[in-house]
Amino acid sequence: MGFTPVAVDCYLDMRLNKFLSQNTELSRRSADVAIANGRIRVNGKPAVLGLPVEETDLIELDGQAIRTVAPKIVTILLHKPAGYVCSKNGQGSKTVYELLPKAYENLNIAGRLDKDSSGLVVLTNDGSLLNELTHPSNNKEKAYVVSIDKTLWPEDQKKLLSGTDIGDERPSKFMRMKKKSEKTYEIILGEGRNRQIRRAFESVGYVVTKLHREQLGRFRLGKLKEKEKIIL
Repeated sequence: MGFTPVAVDCYLDMRLNKFLSQNTELSRRSADVAIANGRIRVNGKPAVLGLPVEETDLIELDGQAIRTVAPKIVTILLHKPAGYVCSKNGQGSKTVYELLPKAYENLNIAGRLDKDSSGLVVLTNDGSLLNELTHPSNNKEKAYVVSIDKTLWPEDQKKLLSGTDIGDERPSKFMRMKKKSEKTYEIILGEGRNRQIRRAFESVGYVVTKLHREQLGRFRLGKLKEKEKIIL
C-alpha cells in the first residue's frame, strides 16, 4: 500500500471504518472486513468493529501506519422545497440529503427548516462556519417571508417585536417586520429556535400558512430555484 508511518495527531471523532474509508482505498464495508480479518491495529492492538478513533491514536493497515488526509472544506447552499426534512433519517419523509450527491451525505446542516418550510439551507463540514451560523451568541440575521391566515392587528405586531411567550425559557422577539402584502411579512430574526416563527404567531392567535427563508447570515438564496444548489 505504500503508507508512510505517522501518528494520527488530530481529533477525528469518527468510527474506525469511516476513518479507513477516508484515508485508504478501502470502502467502509471492506474496512469492516479488514478489521474482522485482523489486518487493522490501533495503538499496537488488533482493532474491533465499531471502534471510535481517538486523538493521538496510531492506526495501522497490514503493519503500516496510515497518513490522515485533511477533509476538503465544502459548503452547499440549497433551495429546500416544502415537504423535505432537514435530517438524515426522514422516518418516511423525503430528506434534503436526497437532493445532494451521495459524496456530501456527511455534511452538517446550519440552521434547520421544518418540513413545511422552504428556502435557504446551508450544509457544510466547516466547523467554524457551523458555529458562526448557529451559535446564539453570534446573533446572525435570518430573513424570512411569512404568510399568515388573517390580517395582523397592530397590537399583535407590537407583541411579536417586543416579545411573546412561546414556552421557552425566554420570550421570542422578532428583530424587524416589514409588510409586503395584506397577510405577508418579511421577518428578520437574530436567533433560530425550533419552529420559532410559527410558535410566535400561534401565541398571538395566528397560523403561519407559508414560511420561506431568504437569508442565513452572510448567505442569501438569490435566484436559486427549488432543489437547485451551489457548491462553494
